Amino acid sequence: MIAVFLVSCGNDLEEAKLVAARANVNIETGKEVVINYSDNGVTRIKATAPTATRFNKEKPYMEFGDGIHLQFFDSEGNVESTLTAKYATAVESSQEMTVRDSIVVVNQKGERLTTDELIWDEEKKIIYSNTFVKIATEDEVIYGKGMIANQNFSDYTIKNITGKIKVNASEVPQ
Repeated sequence: MIAVFLVSCGNDLEEAKLVAARANVNIETGKEVVINYSDNGVTRIKATAPTATRFNKEKPYMEFGDGIHLQFFDSEGNVESTLTAKYATAVESSQEMTVRDSIVVVNQKGERLTTDELIWDEEKKIIYSNTFVKIATEDEVIYGKGMIANQNFSDYTIKNITGKIKVNASEVPQ
């Protein structure tokens, strides 16, 4: 009877080893993820995402395949700007996040940036794009190719303006 028990344990152990060998331990996943970036105990940035996958490779990175929402806070905890996108990747060693697809950035003044690709450089505290951008302000809509801004989007420069339209505040397209 003891021999039968040991044989059955041996089979289960071998099966467990096979399952463990098939599992990819270099991938971590999370759902309803919240990441807080703080400075001296004060939250500066809050990132939320439905899912996040961390790839532990030579250059570890995180992927937010179901979108991401970032809030940038001032020193008093007030939201200075928000950024949303349908997809993002963040390479840990470079301190850069690339967001793609349906990007919207809104600042405290209600100015709205839309583009299809944007890079947030966490170290330099800037956001920039080399693709088509549209910025809607209270009284105009500006189109261009490429832009650079501080991360809270309160100060920005469009690199190559391709069009500018004056509008009434109630007519600004979203």
